[in-house]
Amino acid sequence: MRPPSTRRQFLASTGLTTLAVTAGCVSSSSPNPADNGTEAASSTPTETATTASTPESLDDWLDDANGYDGETHRYGPQSRPTIMLGEETDDGLAFSPPAIEVPPMTTIRWDWTGHGGQQNVVALDGTFDSGRTNAQPGTMYHYFFEEPGEYRYVSEPHRDGGMKGAVIVKEPPSSGNATVDEWLIESSNFDGTIADGTDTDTATVTAGADGNGGQFAFDPPALKVSTGTTVRWDWTGDGGPHNIVSKGDGPLDSELVADEGSAYEHTFEETGTYLYSCKPHEGLGMRGAIVVE
Repeated sequence: MRPPSTRRQFLASTGLTTLAVTAGCVSSSSPNPADNGTEAASSTPTETATTASTPESLDDWLDDANGYDGETHRYGPQSRPTIMLGEETDDGLAFSPPAIEVPPMTTIRWDWTGHGGQQNVVALDGTFDSGRTNAQPGTMYHYFFEEPGEYRYVSEPHRDGGMKGAVIVKEPPSSGNATVDEWLIESSNFDGTIADGTDTDTATVTAGADGNGGQFAFDPPALKVSTGTTVRWDWTGDGGPHNIVSKGDGPLDSELVADEGSAYEHTFEETGTYLYSCKPHEGLGMRGAIVVE
């Protein structure tokens, strides 16, 4: 059972305010390692948000979250994700991104933009709480997530206006191929499956498929073929210009094109794992892998 967060810290250094919490418990005399030894002063706790009106479904919870586009941003092991508070959207003030997925043992940081006045970060179940509201840009709050689960949270002054989010803590998808898993961890449409194309002479991958917050995915993101197989990438025409470029010194290198019906082919003659991406959208997660047996 996770102990509730009962002690919090504001860390101040050259005008930068930082709140640090680790695993629901913080020593007021020991600085958080992530804060480079900054001295701490106590803050005023807020009243924990209630779960009484929380929808049972996470999808229902996120349905009216400002800035939510239906995509959960996934981060891999060793990452240190940052969520911005007070991001201005067409719907109103938002956490950006409003929904993220991380492995256990991940530290998440929230950064205040300074937009929209007083804000805070409060978990509905009391797991984490940044304390008193703050309007100062540069304020930061950290929390170390150890246990798997779904953690819903709000900014209390703007909860009714849709400023809410969710952290999903779960083990990342695994295909059994560590190289593929590490490369595709941030691709939203990768679920640990490597599509099997070993019984065909030609296999097809769609470029510009739905994923990663738009039409910024390869489908399937991971494909297994036999030596001598020709893989063909077909453009949907959605998501802007895309290309197919190998990571490192691999053999894939297509032109950057946007037209529907465009295609690129490569025949794989040697076994191995071939990683590639669309260079303009690699940072969004538009990545792929071909495993040649």
